[in-house]
Amino acid sequence: MPSVAEIKEVFSHLERGHSPTMLEELAHYTPFQMLIMTMLSSRTKDIITIPIVKDLFTKYKTPRNFLALSFNTLERKLYGIGFYKVKARKVKELSTVILEQYSGRVPDTFEKLISLPGVGRKTANCILAYTFHKPALAVDTHVHRISNRLGWTRTKTPEETEEKLRKMVPRDLWHEVNRLFVGHGQTICKPQKPHCTICPVLKYCTFGRSKVK
Repeated sequence: MPSVAEIKEVFSHLERGHSPTMLEELAHYTPFQMLIMTMLSSRTKDIITIPIVKDLFTKYKTPRNFLALSFNTLERKLYGIGFYKVKARKVKELSTVILEQYSGRVPDTFEKLISLPGVGRKTANCILAYTFHKPALAVDTHVHRISNRLGWTRTKTPEETEEKLRKMVPRDLWHEVNRLFVGHGQTICKPQKPHCTICPVLKYCTFGRSKVK
């Protein structure tokens, strides 16, 4: 297990080359739009998600707007997003619940967020961290992969990784895990053919040091 000092050093190195993630870049949108955006981004690259949601949000901004939109039109708007037909249905269901149960406002607790249609742990934690600025540790495939490559965890699922990181990373730094690891995973620490030779945290990485002799 890394020390707190090492965790802070890794974050510091990653910060120097960090470019804003999608949720940072589009943080000016409303909590409801951020929730929709995060749901849609699952299993879809940011370069595909960003232009689609920007176009979508020029006209559709509230749960009521999405409920007024025909299902076929919504599907066409989401075309290109992974599992767009399933997600279109979830957007409709989510809009109904937000409007009817929460008067159009996105709840700001983990328990209420994960009870919403289409909202899992990662999405709920992203909304808490990026929208409501609450301590939350959002673990996606990038966070899961990098945590294991660094040697911080030896886990098989993102849920297991989240549990380990919660005990390891200081609570006031939880938000940095997703913010910094996502960007690093998209550019350097890729699933296949990671660029270990130019990695800014190579000396801290068990996987990288084994690849670069």
